[in-house]
Amino acid sequence: MSEPVIALKGVSKRFGKSFDLAARLTRSARRAMGADLPDQTVRAVDNIDLSVAKGEVLGLVGESGCGKSTIGRMVAGIMPPSDGEVFWKGRNITAMAPDAMRKATLAVQMIFQDPYASLNPRMRVEDIVAEAPRVHNMIPRGQDTAYIDAQLTRAGLDPAYKRRYPHQFSGGQRQRIGIARALAVQPEFLVCDEAVAALDVSIQAQILNLFMDLREQLDLTYLFISHDLGVVEHLSDRVVIMYLGRIVEEAPTEEIFARPNHPYTQALLAEVPRIDTRKRQFTAIKGEIPSPLNPPPGCHFHPRCPAAMPRCREAAPVLREIAPHHRSACHLNGS
Repeated sequence: MSEPVIALKGVSKRFGKSFDLAARLTRSARRAMGADLPDQTVRAVDNIDLSVAKGEVLGLVGESGCGKSTIGRMVAGIMPPSDGEVFWKGRNITAMAPDAMRKATLAVQMIFQDPYASLNPRMRVEDIVAEAPRVHNMIPRGQDTAYIDAQLTRAGLDPAYKRRYPHQFSGGQRQRIGIARALAVQPEFLVCDEAVAALDVSIQAQILNLFMDLREQLDLTYLFISHDLGVVEHLSDRVVIMYLGRIVEEAPTEEIFARPNHPYTQALLAEVPRIDTRKRQFTAIKGEIPSPLNPPPGCHFHPRCPAAMPRCREAAPVLREIAPHHRSACHLNGS
């Protein structure tokens, strides 16, 4: 694998519950009386090591609430990690000089799940697409119209519609506007957070094909976040499986679909509909995903795992290599 474009090392993200003045005074009084009131902290991401090589499409998969969108936002620079470091081409982003940090931030853009909520309803499409490159002086003088038209055309939209507002477009068209906005600052890396989840199936296929075409045309690298394993299998070179803030398995796409190792990965793949298994009875993963406010000790998956052992309740398994380029965090693989 080539040198990573983006690397996360020991990254964690915690969110603490905020209390109003009355609640804080009440908690202080109850603590003064001896009540045990621990701080309510969500460990959305727990000590993650992750890297994405240049030109690669990395699929990040997991149930809702597993922390995959939080990782995407930290990679895109929208939120800082609570612990750990984020590296851009081998350099710690927070240690960069301001100009280098600005360039690194512009090089990573994010495409959001909701193609309507992510667009300013009061702005015309031409202003949405041109806003960032204008601020960063990326549009040559007198070439605004040509530049905007080129971005819209690249995203598969007719530039004749650039004077319209977001509400005048369909969901698929709005997602294309979001893609054009991201491409307008000439990024090298796109974080796609459930970028096709809100679209009809036929439109999903169009957007996925667009992503693949853009990858070839612009030499883009992707972090593709999704809960849809069928989409991930179609698009990704490598897949990372997350559960409750931790990575449980990581492997090339063909390897993880052919030889899943972790019980959670096996359960996810068993639920994927296939044409040759249309008469099969599907069984959902038993139990509910635990609350990140109070995650289970040891392996977070053990309350739902059919192969759980006493050790799984006591110690968290280490993510280690079980085959070339295939890592898994499970005590069934031995110590």
